[in-house]
Amino acid sequence: MDIDIQTKEFCKLSLKNTNQLYNNVHATIAHSNSSATDELDSKRIKLFSKINDEYIHVKDILPPKSTTTTSTTTNVQSKDISMKDTTIDNIISSQPNIQDEKRRKVGDSNANMSIVVSNNNNGVKKMNMTEQQKALVNIGSTGPALSYTKPMWHPPWKLMRVVAGHTGWVRTISVDVNNEFFVTGATDNTIKVWDMASGELKVTLVYHIAPVRAVQLSARHPYMFSAGEDNKVICWDLEANRPIRHYHGHRNGVYSLALHPSLDIIFTGGKDSTVRVWDMRTKAEIYTLSGHKGTVGSLISQSPDPQVISGSMDNTIRLWDLKTGQSAVTLTNHKKSVRGLVMHEKEFSFASGSADNIKQWKLPEGQFIKNLSGHNAIINCLALNQDNVLVSGGDNGSMQFWDWKTGYCFQKSQTIAQPGSLDSEAGIFAMAFDRTGTRLITCEADKSIKVYKEDEEANESTHPISNEWRPTAQNIKRF
Repeated sequence: MDIDIQTKEFCKLSLKNTNQLYNNVHATIAHSNSSATDELDSKRIKLFSKINDEYIHVKDILPPKSTTTTSTTTNVQSKDISMKDTTIDNIISSQPNIQDEKRRKVGDSNANMSIVVSNNNNGVKKMNMTEQQKALVNIGSTGPALSYTKPMWHPPWKLMRVVAGHTGWVRTISVDVNNEFFVTGATDNTIKVWDMASGELKVTLVYHIAPVRAVQLSARHPYMFSAGEDNKVICWDLEANRPIRHYHGHRNGVYSLALHPSLDIIFTGGKDSTVRVWDMRTKAEIYTLSGHKGTVGSLISQSPDPQVISGSMDNTIRLWDLKTGQSAVTLTNHKKSVRGLVMHEKEFSFASGSADNIKQWKLPEGQFIKNLSGHNAIINCLALNQDNVLVSGGDNGSMQFWDWKTGYCFQKSQTIAQPGSLDSEAGIFAMAFDRTGTRLITCEADKSIKVYKEDEEANESTHPISNEWRPTAQNIKRF
């Protein structure tokens, strides 16, 4: 008895898995141009078979014997068949026979199609498809054709300005909420404040004794926060240009930092594989979020749950629940270290960058949306502006510009190392858009800061969207 129950449970589970498998396959086929014709073919054949099964057998069935004369039976039978033929004609005439050129070509290939059916005498006969039957079959093919969302046109970006001043790799950047200045941190252990309009150096802040790996400007306070490989997390008063608070707790270098947009909370991640949550004013450590098995290299924060998202060198992304101090979701789709994260402010989604590809995720559950493949480099950073332009920066100095909605790469660019630097130092470590989204600032391995802007002379005629673009199966699949 137990064996029968176990067998039934196993069959149910196997059926469920089979359904899920074929549902996924069907979803993939629905997004592929090459499979559209085969799918329409299958629908026509299926509908043709149903029509023949339902109507042809009815025509061949003789009415039951009755006590009336043979002539009366014959008349009734003729009247019966006539009424059925009239009904079929009415059905056909009442349905629209609308086809585009592509469907008509596929339909013509079925002109000589035949099907084998069994009659009431248990024999087998071959029936040719008539014009009426072909019309009924084509009813199932009058739905809308597969269509794809066309990418939004974006102007290309070009180099506007090169800013020099650091004597080491520029590793991090943050832009002022009023768009008046931006700050950068570098491996020369300094933090520099630059004027946004002119690119001139305003002040150099020296306190760290090791490379500065993260800086963040507060949108709610006149404070700046910095973190470095000296295990220090420092709060700076930008009115006095001096440090006012220290946050102690990390046992190794601090590589990432994020500020909560609506609460006085700081998030830091480092080489000790932890994400630490700090009270900004009291300097108290609220939580130590453990779970990663590698350096936490990227952090982003938002007001709704999950309020903090971390990317690590252990190839995972974790969505944290601040109420419990535990990891709510762990995303393991990436096969390489996750070095860059960026949040979409309006869509409640985010993107992650790794050496394998860029992935888009839907919040709050972390559902996978699609892959953005083609940037063949170790992706160190991502940036996104209000016009849905996503930019990825690689360790080899390459940049790619993407349309967020469709994943279309509309521009590829390669940075040029400045005179005096080696070509191998053409790497991009960090990037950010200004508050208007019209300027892109990159931090690079040649010790320079580059500012890019949109090409004002470009238009859809000079830089058209490629006609060869189509979403591929690689964009749709899970990994």
